[in-house]
Amino acid sequence: MQSDDIPSLFGSLQIPSNHTSVGLSNLLSSNSQIKSLFLHKRLPDAAWSDVQIQRLLLELSVLDTNCEVTVQCQFHGVNATSSSGFAHRWTGAGEREGRIYSNLVSQRHFGLGHGIGRSGDVMEAQPKAVGSSALLRLTLRLALDAVRRGAGLNGNVGKGDAANGPAAFGTLLPVCTGMSMSLVLSVLRDRARSLDAELHCTDTGNNHQLQQERNIVLWSRIDQKSCFKAILSAGLKCIVMPTKKNHDTDEVSTDLDALQEALETHGNSVLAVLTTTSCFCPRVPDEVDKVAKLILKWNQGKPGAGVAHVINHAYGLQCQHTNKLLNRACTIGRVDAIICSTDKNFLVPVGGALILSPNSEVIDSISKNYPGRASASPMVDLFITLLSMGLNGYKAVLEQRIRLLNLFRESLERVASAFGERVLNCPRNTISFGITLDNLTKLDNNNLSTDDLISSHVTLSAAAADDDDDNDAKKQQQELNSQITKFGSMLFTRCISGTRVVPCGSTNTISGHTFHGFGSSNDNYPHAYMTAACAVGMGEEEMKEFFARLERAWVDYRSKMKKRQNK
Repeated sequence: MQSDDIPSLFGSLQIPSNHTSVGLSNLLSSNSQIKSLFLHKRLPDAAWSDVQIQRLLLELSVLDTNCEVTVQCQFHGVNATSSSGFAHRWTGAGEREGRIYSNLVSQRHFGLGHGIGRSGDVMEAQPKAVGSSALLRLTLRLALDAVRRGAGLNGNVGKGDAANGPAAFGTLLPVCTGMSMSLVLSVLRDRARSLDAELHCTDTGNNHQLQQERNIVLWSRIDQKSCFKAILSAGLKCIVMPTKKNHDTDEVSTDLDALQEALETHGNSVLAVLTTTSCFCPRVPDEVDKVAKLILKWNQGKPGAGVAHVINHAYGLQCQHTNKLLNRACTIGRVDAIICSTDKNFLVPVGGALILSPNSEVIDSISKNYPGRASASPMVDLFITLLSMGLNGYKAVLEQRIRLLNLFRESLERVASAFGERVLNCPRNTISFGITLDNLTKLDNNNLSTDDLISSHVTLSAAAADDDDDNDAKKQQQELNSQITKFGSMLFTRCISGTRVVPCGSTNTISGHTFHGFGSSNDNYPHAYMTAACAVGMGEEEMKEFFARLERAWVDYRSKMKKRQNK
């Protein structure tokens, strides 16, 4: 119904014109909001109502060819004919017509059954799904606006209007961080082959340098399985870069010297360096600015594609410090792609990723590399959420986390002190916090210092490693780790989720590679500890309840330990 037709149509129903004008003003206001959204392609400052969002989604759905019942699944006794024959505009004679059997499923997806993209490009418009195509592209523009004006990532950091900031270009993928990482690495491998081949054809003097296959990824170690598996899934070889423990703090961070050495060792076989900015304490964000500068310097004067730099920024958008690191990295060095999770950053269900880059060609290649069409569900979720927040709402979510940081840290210190432990000193990680568990299995803490506890762990670990005959030391370490791990299970049974309990000296083998000290991202981390995160979405009441339950769980654990020792 056109707004211009409403006065006459409503007048034919004897509805007073002054009443009609009130309702018409609401419609015109709503239409104006929608028009502004499409014209400016920016996140509105104020949140939209659910009714307004639903209206827009249903209007977009009507633009797709599967909007009529005719091309939906023709079971359930649907009568698609009338006395005058087939009564509907569209008929579907293809193998994929966006048919949906269940009305409940159709309602869940607002009738958007065609998905997004085409077989050659996840961002390409579909002839049969213009509404879905418009939704995808609008969602991308809103997401880029949110990370620029909300999270603080730059779209332009060069001179003039040069678009070379971390959020200069982007694409959306309907897969999680790990699979997105694998797709990005595959794209970079194909681009490197193409660029190296072009140079090989024009400059035979560089043959010996360009004949090597770029199949190695140098990965700054972070003990998170999906990163490692993503590299292997792309058909690449992963070389795990060691980390180093800071002497003045408890932090585990980037080993730039080891990275430099690895580049010199493997040379033109290196496809990319993979760094991380969001991680579990005691690991802190990689020094991506220094890594970017190192890679840029390494590539200077060398032929071909050079070494690329991929940053795993999974849930880092919520942290101002790491976003500033990305801005600086793109200013002084090389950054090819930044991978962000939609669920962790925008509070939507798991299943999507936002890929950012200062290079439009990289983004175009990633979009074109996605095989087949893609699910629209993650994009619909993100679209709804961004409009439900508005820019002011998104900023408020980020500010709420920052406001709670000091209270979170103080509460953790209070609990640690009450049970003879201390908070790990990792100032460069402002999302994940750690508390030592060195004293967890000991009932009398009064005469134990932190240095004593560290020494006992290191000595025990060294004894188990150096003396194969010392089975008692090994068993003692295993028993200690088992008791510490049980504390983590106790937390979960008391409805505390998200914490991680990491004993000393744990090992884990993933796809043939053994990680020592697994969980701490370091072979010889001297503490057993647990982590907890102050992440977006946590409220103050939930945080207070978490610490209350943590204290009760600690008391219960000590009580059980005491009963066991008295038996």
